[in-house]
Parts: sequence; C-alpha cells; structure tokens
Amino acid sequence: MSSTTTFQAIRGRFLDIQNTVSQASEIPSQTRYIADGLLITENGKITWFGTWEQGKNHVPVNVELEHYPEQLIVPGFIDSHIHFPQTEMVGAYGEQLLEWLNTYTFPTEIQFKDKTYADKIAQFFVEELLKNGTTTALVFCTVHPESVDALFEAAEHHNMRLIAGKVLMDRNAPEALLDTAESAYLDSKALIEKWHGRGRALYAITPRFAPTSTPEQLQKAGQLKMEYPDVYVHTHLSENKNEIAWVKELFPEQKGYLDVYDHYGLTGNRSVFAHCVHLEESEWDCMHKTGSAIAFCPTSNLFLGSGLFPLKKAWDKQVKVGLGTDIGAGTSFCQLQTLNEAYKVQQLQGEKLSAFESLYHATLGSAKALDLDEKLGNFNVGKEADFIVLNLKATALQQLRQSKAKDIEDAVFALMTMGDDRNIHATYIYGQKVYEQK
Repeated sequence: MSSTTTFQAIRGRFLDIQNTVSQASEIPSQTRYIADGLLITENGKITWFGTWEQGKNHVPVNVELEHYPEQLIVPGFIDSHIHFPQTEMVGAYGEQLLEWLNTYTFPTEIQFKDKTYADKIAQFFVEELLKNGTTTALVFCTVHPESVDALFEAAEHHNMRLIAGKVLMDRNAPEALLDTAESAYLDSKALIEKWHGRGRALYAITPRFAPTSTPEQLQKAGQLKMEYPDVYVHTHLSENKNEIAWVKELFPEQKGYLDVYDHYGLTGNRSVFAHCVHLEESEWDCMHKTGSAIAFCPTSNLFLGSGLFPLKKAWDKQVKVGLGTDIGAGTSFCQLQTLNEAYKVQQLQGEKLSAFESLYHATLGSAKALDLDEKLGNFNVGKEADFIVLNLKATALQQLRQSKAKDIEDAVFALMTMGDDRNIHATYIYGQKVYEQK
C-alpha cells in the first residue's frame, strides 16, 4: 500500500443486509435501503456511511464525488466455492460427478503444472470474477503449487481478497495429478508461509475430497490445521450418492462421510464443505457443533444431477451457508444467475427464497460462512470497501419489468431472476474501481 491517503466518495442508492436474514426472520429490520446515500472510504476501508443529506459535509475537500443516481449499490458478491482451473471446461456434456471428474476435470487440470499456462487462466479467471461482481472467493487450485502462485499473483494485482490452496490428492486420480502425504504437507506449508496473510490473501488446506486422499494424507492435512489454526479447510462433502457409497467403502472404520473429515481434525469454524446435498442427521449435528460451513452451489447441483440442497434444513440446524458458483460444474460466474437457480431449487422442495435472503447469502451470509463478517458483507463503518454498482435495467425486458416493480424488494427479486453479467455496471475492490462496463 502507498503511504498517501486515498479517499473515495460514492453517492447513490444503497442496499445491504445488517444481520442474519433467515426464512423466518423479520426481514425489514435486517435490511438497510438508502434511496440517496453516501459512502466514504479511506485507504480501502469504509469511514462513513449514511444518507446524502447527513453526510455531504463529510466529503473531503478535493475528492471527486462519483454519483450513480439510477443504479443500485450493494456489497460485493462473495463466492464460497469455485475452481479456477475448471474455467475452460464449463458446460462439459453428459456426466455425473465421478465420471465427470475422470472424463473432463482431471485431463484439464494436468495443464496447470505449466506456470505460464496457469498465469493465463488465472488472469482470465480473476477478470471474470470482477466482471460478474464477485469481489471475494474461496477457490480450488490444482495439485501444482504453480497454480496457487498464479492465482494469488493475479488477485494481488487488484488487491483482491481471495482464499485459495493447493489440492491434496494422493490416490484415485491420474499419476500426473498425484502428490504424496509428505509432499502435500511440505508444499502446503511452504505456500501457507508464502501467501497466508500477505496483503489480502488467505490460505485454504484443500483435500479434493475424501476418496482422493489416503488416511495418511488426511492426517497430514489435520496436522497442518493444528500448526496453522487460522488457515481454512476447503473440500467437498456428500455431493453425489455414488460418491458417498465410495467413501463408506474406502473408510469403513468411520461412521460416515463427514466423520472422515472430523476424525482428522478438518472440521471447524474456518472449514467450508461444498454441496452437502445428502447429509445424514448426525452430520447436520456435527456441522452445527463444530461451526463448519456449507457452500450451496445450485447451478452445479442441477447440472451434474446431484440433487436439491435442503436450505431450510440448514436454517433449522443453524449451520452457516455461503453461496457458491462451483465453476466449472456450475454454469455461471454470476451470483445473480446462481440465485436464480437457488430460488428454483427451493421451489422444487416447496420452499421460498426471498430477494433479501438471496442478497444475504451472496454477501453477509457468505462472509459469515468464510469467517470474514468482521471485514466484509455490508457497509458498516470499518469494513473493507468491496462493493458493486448494479444496473437494474440492462435489457429491454428488464426495463419493462422494473417499470412495474412495486418496491425495492420486488426490484431486487426481478434482478436476481433475470440478471447476469450485463447488470454489473462497476466493481470496486478496497475502495478502488477495478471494473466498469464498457
């Protein structure tokens, strides 16, 4: 960071979520909508937020005011589960999880041993996140340390808060993608020392999923977590029924899939498990007891035919849930499209997903799932200034629909049902504009 002070002042319509919005909560008291508001940032942090009338005299002299009278400004979207090496294989035809990994994923990931190749895809990936309004993400790399360096370097260029890690995989995958229990430990340790807490980078210990790690490797992953208790754990859990049966064959001494991770010390407050479509009752209880979080990935669960995530159950069991795109089994980088599918997943189970609960999952809810809600997720003073400017009327059909919107909740619901990257007018990271739609 430079030693000079940088201020930004943004005027416009603001909407954020102040506290947990559940299906049962009193929604109006948790949301904050300011029709003519002002946000002031200093060196990447929010220093003032409120109405324009209250705040206009706080704008520092010589700071140019950016005014977005027609748009809607919300906190940056937070993606709680995504694979950067799978960017190029989105929309791969015809398989469910285990076949899809062998047919498409593993051959694609082999290329990332080449740092130049990894750099190219990492830069594309980060630009795509910003273009879609995603300002923080929890990311899978590949087994190659080069892939981790490539991603963190690309994010650092924008001062972006990313969490990522090297995949651990020492069995049931192509030879070219395997490490060992010991090399996984040593590579991860070196990457943690290099990247965790450097700028806005954070590290995640990343076993792909239980079937591709031996008990020895999972034990080493747990050892890393004990040695570095503030790093993350990021893996997959109970996505597909065949996968669950395979885990039970591979780990017969454990009570079930989640118990494998729990046994090796990989559950906890900074542990994020993608999918969790088919958890058993005891596993829900373990998720709650350990403070572990779930990444809900609706476009992926539908695309691979994995099943319908029971979001109501997560609320009932008081388990933290973030929203994930899960590129490339997921089919869009855009959290608006992800929420569109999340709504349908709930409808298919006879449940509803309101506009404000949706916004919660994409912002403050994902921040809570990633244990970053002290830093991100809304416009509270002191938080990091990651936010996006939304154009609610990017298409002719949206213009017509928005002209009939009853209130801000209806407007946001229509946006989340119809929206995509065309609705992202601008993206700000740490107070600085890093993307603007041409």
